[in-house]
Amino acid sequence: MSKTEENLKEAFAGECQASIRYVAFAEKADAEGYPGAARLFRAAARAEIVHALSHLRVLGEVKATQDNVETAIQGESFEFKEMYPAMVKDAVEDNNIEARHSLEYAMSIEMVHAKLFKKAVEEESTNASSHFYVCPVCGHTVRGKAPKKCPYCGVDEKRFMEIQ
Repeated sequence: MSKTEENLKEAFAGECQASIRYVAFAEKADAEGYPGAARLFRAAARAEIVHALSHLRVLGEVKATQDNVETAIQGESFEFKEMYPAMVKDAVEDNNIEARHSLEYAMSIEMVHAKLFKKAVEEESTNASSHFYVCPVCGHTVRGKAPKKCPYCGVDEKRFMEIQ
């Protein structure tokens, strides 16, 4: 791998982290009554996403949809099979209950994502008009209709975010 490719991968990771960090900062600014700062954080978050997407395209990592779905399945599967179990184990050993819950939610939902991606291309004709719903607490993702209660964290269906 060339130095430029290494740099682009590092820049991509940094831009992704910054965008999410700024989203969290915007939520905090809103909660504390700083709507102007919140808007600035959201604008900066979107700009960081633009940068990250550009780096990803230059790296050639955005391919045909079937290839992208396979990449997503591999990534999600790695996370729930290998990455998160080791992290949960560390959180248990560190007696960090909050981290354990956060990691366990993510691990469980990555399995759901892998299943959704496996069905994505083969069911494209039905996916085209489907809506997806995401739990704002644990990230549980469902196609069609939000459940009455999230099966992972118990959040009420009214709090699920509709993704169109």
